[in-house]
Amino acid sequence: MGKSLAEAFAVARAVFAEVDDALSQKLSRIMWEGPESDLTLTENAQPAIMAASMAIIAILKSEGGLDLGKHARLVAGHSLGEYSALCAAGAFTLADTARLLKIRGQAMQSAVPVGEGAMTALIGADIETAEAVAAEAQASGGVCVVANDNAPGQVVISGSAEALLRAAEIAKAKGVKRAIPLSVSAPFHCPLMQPAADVMRDALAKVTIRPPAVPVLANVTARESAEPENIRRLLVEQVTSRVRWRESMLALRSLGVETTVEVGGNKVLTGMVKRIDKELQTVTLDTPAEIEAFAKGL
Repeated sequence: MGKSLAEAFAVARAVFAEVDDALSQKLSRIMWEGPESDLTLTENAQPAIMAASMAIIAILKSEGGLDLGKHARLVAGHSLGEYSALCAAGAFTLADTARLLKIRGQAMQSAVPVGEGAMTALIGADIETAEAVAAEAQASGGVCVVANDNAPGQVVISGSAEALLRAAEIAKAKGVKRAIPLSVSAPFHCPLMQPAADVMRDALAKVTIRPPAVPVLANVTARESAEPENIRRLLVEQVTSRVRWRESMLALRSLGVETTVEVGGNKVLTGMVKRIDKELQTVTLDTPAEIEAFAKGL
């Protein structure tokens, strides 16, 4: 993960080294050599994904003179990606972002005992059906809410394990194509994450947030945010709230955006964008060749 970038670009190596230093941990070694079981731990995965994204941003700045204030209308990220987006826009330093995501991963992991929470993807469900499924399941006890409104036909629900089992049966009865339990370590983006939100409130209170070069399209509201204290508040709310990705992408063209550029992520978000708004142009940057070609066009 990120190894080809580090091998090809000195500025990428510098990003990984700075993240390692900030965390007092050889995260880059885990990213490049594993074991995968260590990398997929939430407390490692979150800063690792951010580091890979920020390595690409650093390359674009070095190779193509990327200036987000000049080249971008806004930034956005899915869940932890919102931190990467804010770091790219200069709201957070790289070191602060790494430390915040380490804390976020640990807090989310420990918020709910293993086995008590779950997440389920409802494939083929629109948002109204997913909301109805969650409400019916929750009415019988426990927590069940929409966690990720990703794209048409792809909605993720989150909450108590028992309620999620009921939700799967309710979904089938409502004609949802499939209800797929997700292999996750905790029930993210639901009220059960309140202990993690409290931890992040304390952590974010200690960090300087600067006005970003361009606004961030916040997960919680699907609206632009550029004022530091508003960004701080929304990041706390984000831990327990729905990721409004579909709504965010639907808002882009009204905000003057015609092209999305996915930095890292193996084209997952681009796939969602194409399902949400086929008129938007998309670019994905993962490999050194893709990054170099894009940088030349800036």
